[in-house]
Amino acid sequence: MAAAVALSPVVSSANPTAPTADANPTACAQRVNNTPRKLVDCVNRNDLWAHMVKFQQIADANPGADGHPSRNSGEPGYKASVDYVANVMRAAGYDVTLQEYKFHYRSFVGEPVLREESPTPHSFGLGTDFNPATVAGSTSAKLQPVGGIVVPATPTPSSASGCSASDFVGFVPGNIALIQRGGCTFAEKVANAEAAGASVAVIFNEGNPGRTGVFNGSLSGNEHIPVVFTSYAVGTQLLGQYVPGSGPVLTIDVRIIDDPNRSDWNVIADSKGGDPNNILVIDAHLDAIYGAGMLDNASGSATILDIAQQLKNTNTRNKLRFIWFGGEELGLLGSDYYVNTLPADALAKIKYDLDADVTATPNYVAGVLDPKDGVTLFGRDPGTPMPPSIWAPSAIGRDFGIDYLNSIGKNHILFSADGTDAFMFQQAGIPASGVLTGQDCCKLASDVDLFGGSEGNFEGTVPGNDGGCVDNPFRWCDNLSNNDPEVLTWVSKTFANMVAHMAFDTQVFDSTKNGGGHIKKDGARPTVASPKGLVNS
Repeated sequence: MAAAVALSPVVSSANPTAPTADANPTACAQRVNNTPRKLVDCVNRNDLWAHMVKFQQIADANPGADGHPSRNSGEPGYKASVDYVANVMRAAGYDVTLQEYKFHYRSFVGEPVLREESPTPHSFGLGTDFNPATVAGSTSAKLQPVGGIVVPATPTPSSASGCSASDFVGFVPGNIALIQRGGCTFAEKVANAEAAGASVAVIFNEGNPGRTGVFNGSLSGNEHIPVVFTSYAVGTQLLGQYVPGSGPVLTIDVRIIDDPNRSDWNVIADSKGGDPNNILVIDAHLDAIYGAGMLDNASGSATILDIAQQLKNTNTRNKLRFIWFGGEELGLLGSDYYVNTLPADALAKIKYDLDADVTATPNYVAGVLDPKDGVTLFGRDPGTPMPPSIWAPSAIGRDFGIDYLNSIGKNHILFSADGTDAFMFQQAGIPASGVLTGQDCCKLASDVDLFGGSEGNFEGTVPGNDGGCVDNPFRWCDNLSNNDPEVLTWVSKTFANMVAHMAFDTQVFDSTKNGGGHIKKDGARPTVASPKGLVNS
């Protein structure tokens, strides 16, 4: 990881754009923003926040299948977001295309239920006491522990509960199987439970250090019974209530929509001017996950939408292509489809990509994407290796972002494009950079040294370490209040400086050889944070 202090000397081809007061909005609407300073001055908090408010209103007006405000791909709130962006861009004079593609859509219908009926009636909290897998089913039945459970837990993992058919000897078909984590994959445990006739599998955390709380587990996709993941505390509570032949009795209700052919869309908006053989892509993903998705990524969507509006009167040297991708949260679906279905001659005309993915984090880091020295946000390990041919040209746009951050007294950290739509462009051999301010958990002590704030969550409850709002199901808290408008403003100006320079660039554009970027190697690798995501065992 390369992290440079803001006021250290920077070797760059970029000329820093000194910060000035925002220009008059009325004047901005009329003028040609053909220099970085003009464009940066016209990017302002009020316009950015107005787009953010609109995205929140869209989510509120379009609840998803689970009944909560949503802009998730495949749901009405996403299509309404697509239509809003498309209409704004048409009004600004861009040539707009909606690119449709299909994907496998799954969603809970309503809120899944885990309830104890007897001996102690009690409803367990969704997301706090349990997380359901996306397997539909509804039943009320007696709970029966399976073999291999180790309680109290040992200091290190030792349970292999449910990993063998012998753990289900004497299991009564139709009962709910209580299984402890450990020893094999969750898919293996569930397969054994199904073979024994279980109606539901309740898998509780093992109880060793770091394996105590509620968690999400991944499965094979071939399961036929509902699966619930819960904490060690809930699991041992249920275990302690077990009386052979009588329970406890639980109700589980999980309803699912499963549509293997759902429509989704990318919004593509081309400037009318600029060299069509030299295209600068400016992108953000428009979709959310688990709700309104205001930080991730209404913020980045608002960033590029405002920049596009401020460039509506400007005939740039290189053609601008603004893209709002769908399906990013589901595995870069929109950018994957776009890059991999574009004919080779058309792809060759794209000379650079700039990506805005999360631009308003309250407990922020100022991340700039770099394919050579960037590290992953969560693990801080080296990013996915990218073609060396893109390292130097990617650094040109990168340095325009760093220079602006230097000019406003901000430090920076270099991140890889892993998990962002820039990843697809870099893999295709297209130079790319962008901005990223962090989400979920955890901000490190080394980050606090560079950017202030507190260790732990980047957003959500700050200070805290519960993982934040963005990628945690059943919290539905990535709303407007999960964004810092001041961070949104200066990060958007940083991104605007990158866009403005690259829109007139001749070093990467028109070049038949690698560009002449400047690779920074200063800074020390920080300590490693725990990566997020599903676990399979």
